[in-house]
Amino acid sequence: MEQLQHFTHEHMLSLVQLQPDHTNENSDKEDEDENEDKDEVVVEDPLVGKCEMCKEEIYSFHRSYYSCKDCDYSLHKFCAELPTTQQNHPLHPGHNLTLSQNFQVQDPDVNFIETFDSEWICHVCEIDRTMFYNYHCYICKFTMDIVCATMSQQKMNHPSHPHQLQRDLKWLTSHCDACGKKHSGVFYHCTTCLWFRIHLDCALLPAKLLIQKSTNGSFSHLHLLTLYYSPFPYIEQKAKFFPRCRVCDEFFTGNRWYYGCHKCQYYTHVRCATSGPEEAFMSIIRPGGHGMTYKNFKDGDHPNLIHCPFPDESANLLTHQFANKGELVINETIDGQMLSHQHPLILVKTLLNESVSLNDPMKRVELLCDGCVRPITALPFYKCSQHNCGFVLHEWCTRLPFEILDHPDHPEHKLVLLPKMPGNLLGVFLCAICRFYCNGFAYGCIECKYYVDINCGFIPDVITHEAHPNHLLLRFKASAHQPKQGCKACYTYIVTPLGFHCPTCDFNLHTECALSIPRTIRHKFDKHPLSLRYYPAENYSSDYFCEICEDVLNPTKWFYHCNMCASSIHTQCAPVKLECERSTSSWINCSIFAYYNVKFGGRYKMRDHPHLVMFVQGIKDDGQCIVCDEPLQYEMIFKCFECKFALHFGCEEPDVLVIPPT
Repeated sequence: MEQLQHFTHEHMLSLVQLQPDHTNENSDKEDEDENEDKDEVVVEDPLVGKCEMCKEEIYSFHRSYYSCKDCDYSLHKFCAELPTTQQNHPLHPGHNLTLSQNFQVQDPDVNFIETFDSEWICHVCEIDRTMFYNYHCYICKFTMDIVCATMSQQKMNHPSHPHQLQRDLKWLTSHCDACGKKHSGVFYHCTTCLWFRIHLDCALLPAKLLIQKSTNGSFSHLHLLTLYYSPFPYIEQKAKFFPRCRVCDEFFTGNRWYYGCHKCQYYTHVRCATSGPEEAFMSIIRPGGHGMTYKNFKDGDHPNLIHCPFPDESANLLTHQFANKGELVINETIDGQMLSHQHPLILVKTLLNESVSLNDPMKRVELLCDGCVRPITALPFYKCSQHNCGFVLHEWCTRLPFEILDHPDHPEHKLVLLPKMPGNLLGVFLCAICRFYCNGFAYGCIECKYYVDINCGFIPDVITHEAHPNHLLLRFKASAHQPKQGCKACYTYIVTPLGFHCPTCDFNLHTECALSIPRTIRHKFDKHPLSLRYYPAENYSSDYFCEICEDVLNPTKWFYHCNMCASSIHTQCAPVKLECERSTSSWINCSIFAYYNVKFGGRYKMRDHPHLVMFVQGIKDDGQCIVCDEPLQYEMIFKCFECKFALHFGCEEPDVLVIPPT
């Protein structure tokens, strides 16, 4: 009936038609509005009002309800149309049930009905009620509230499921098939697919929302996220390198709903994107996730705290600790013998009339320090006084301490500065911390044959990192603490001796990933600086591939990206060694270039070979080693550019002697 005069209200009630609150967003993934932004969010509240009879909410999926135009009074349609007497109700067949607002008892000996206002219990749902409409059987003393009496009429059509959903008879404590969480309260189930059951809160989730970091209105993602009711397809996950939830950092498994923005590869679990029906636009910030973290330290307590990533390729731990800030007098000349070099070193304060140029990847000019093997990008620096010798050092690398006491990975003995690894070919050694080859300066314990590169000699106790802001990252020893999850930069397990982690968030980084990947790099193929990214770029829906090695790129691992040119580079393909640009590769698991600490170049004389050879990294065209017949690609090799002579760096035979040319 369009109009109804109900006995509970003095005014006429009008029937109001409602539209379903959901539309299935799964079918129009490609049709998402490209111009959506947070200012255009329209919150369609599924809550319409409250029924004055059953005291429960009226939702848009109820399709219609009765309302008073003169005052704020509403009734469910099925509550308003309840008869005063029910015959053969499914929950109590055989006897008549009488509608009442109070608890009533009839004396069997006399025709007398006594009314009580005290608390009573519904015999169906076993909930305590007071002053609540109910149906009562005077013969059996059976009483049920009108919520249970109308249960068969409480249904919904939900876009997540092809069949109509029926409300469960009682309040349940069960896992929800939408979010996977354990809920207590009202559930709806499918009478055809008996396994399908969703909690009312999940059934009312908005089809689109903006995920927030906190209640201050700061949004962690620019675009609206769309609710997808079907599980994240395995094929699609595989194509996107199995993305993780941006809030909890866990994978997407099972038949769970999720929120996603496919244009930005931004995905979250339903349970992570929403904290409840009353706060549907407030994301849960979980420990260990990517959400906003609140600062857990005071700056005054850590005056020399290292903030990573370092700004560019020239900065490192040594610049932080030993760079001259105008406090010391810089010598014009230093004795090279102090650094195991046969010639004196002179200070270069200007490049006028000099035969060397600062490192500049845009001009394909490389100048690497022989101490830390990092680019020299600023004046002053030291170079060998001999014109034909290419030995150069950062100014701060000449002031390294000659001893390190109590190194965190080798506290038993002191480590001594070794400008040239004794007895090693070209001074190449394997660092005990980062496990990378190095031919720069080292700190070592000769007694234990323990050697580390000079950067790993000064690993700090604590750092901060832009990828996990506001929390301190503490150094840990892998032998004493094994994190549950791998490195957040490269997603491999931390098997190196030392690493950094946030103890409250299970956020972990390799030492080399934390300290050796700069914030920006420059490349000759892009006129703009490329910035380090920790997640896929926004508004970039195409596939990622590396501009250097031309392999596919997993944007869930750290990578470099230029928003203006839409170009990307693996972090391990970043051009720290210009002569290796053609031969870098993403084959290694770590995020660092395999020979990050190796200075290639130099011409050498080999006995039994007529030409000079160069110390380079092998490429595919170099073929196989003349000694072991294994491929030379990606390896350190000696190569003759006048003939096809080439062999692995480690394959020199006893009768092969490497002699620096005169």
